[in-house]
Amino acid sequence: MFVCRRGTLFALALSLVLLLSCSFALSAASAAAVPANAPCIVLDAGHGGVDPGVVGRTTGEKESDVNLKIVQKLQKLFSDAGFRVVLTRKNAGGLYGLPTKGYKRRDMEERRRIIREAEPDFVLSIHQNTFPSDPSRRGGQVFFRAGSAAGEALAVSIQARLNALGGRSVSALKGDFFLLGCADCPSALVECGFLSNAEEERLLLTDEYQGKIARAVFEGVLSFLS
Repeated sequence: MFVCRRGTLFALALSLVLLLSCSFALSAASAAAVPANAPCIVLDAGHGGVDPGVVGRTTGEKESDVNLKIVQKLQKLFSDAGFRVVLTRKNAGGLYGLPTKGYKRRDMEERRRIIREAEPDFVLSIHQNTFPSDPSRRGGQVFFRAGSAAGEALAVSIQARLNALGGRSVSALKGDFFLLGCADCPSALVECGFLSNAEEERLLLTDEYQGKIARAVFEGVLSFLS
């Protein structure tokens, strides 16, 4: 059983989620009554505003928009399961103020501020991948910060669920990403799929597949807690 760094036992949250394994629809009243000591997760939708991230090979769809849609689905899953959920980005805009010189640095610093202020138990940053020179590349890839045993365990658990969804067998990898070092808690950066792969791009733009990705990530977190 995992105990967070603040000493909060996750047994209650996990039991609730297991009871809801067949249905994740709590009433609005129940979802609103999240106790102050509920486990907290920060969900980061990568990019935004003038920074679209990568774009779809055939549609030109912005990664930033896909990221946000998946994060919104994750928000509902975790909220319904009793987690306190904090989003770094809630709409299509960025977090940098005016899009002037240094906007990317300001954007990342604001994400870090939100994460630290939340004092989370977990951080997940959601992204989409690209590999234009090899459009056959597809599937999810999860990264963790080197030296973080808990972060690695979280990433491995999420990766296993994404592998099952995509029928693949890849390993979670170490990654030197800014967001992975913003809090002293298990953190993972999830590349959900390749927008450079025409077939996966088509899937990633559908509400149904975005829901499957969100569910896989969500269940990966639950598996980590068990």
